[in-house]
Amino acid sequence: MNSLYRLLKKPSFYRIFIWMLNHVPFANPVKRLRDTDSLLVFSRRDPKPAYPLHVILLPKKAIRSFADLEPADPFLADLVTAAQSLVAENHLTAYRLIVNGGEYQEFPHLHFHLISESAISPS
Repeated sequence: MNSLYRLLKKPSFYRIFIWMLNHVPFANPVKRLRDTDSLLVFSRRDPKPAYPLHVILLPKKAIRSFADLEPADPFLADLVTAAQSLVAENHLTAYRLIVNGGEYQEFPHLHFHLISESAISPS
């Protein structure tokens, strides 16, 4: 996976990733939970999950980090709506919405993790 991350740090490969995200949905072997013009929310199968519920929320356009996000970006409204609906849908009593940045961001594309120990992961 680290080699994939290294490739995505190169501008040409990153542009291919963004294009595939928007135009080749079958190339991403994930379960899509929400899909709007600006946002993709998915869960992925993990043989040893750290949390019963772990979903990824990411913008469909090229935004490399939280620092690059514009405050008026439509992605933010979709992010809040999706996160709130997933919390309600899964009856979460405790959860975290996490964003990593800088050196903590292994994957060079803005993304959020919604995690919880109080729910069963969407299958």
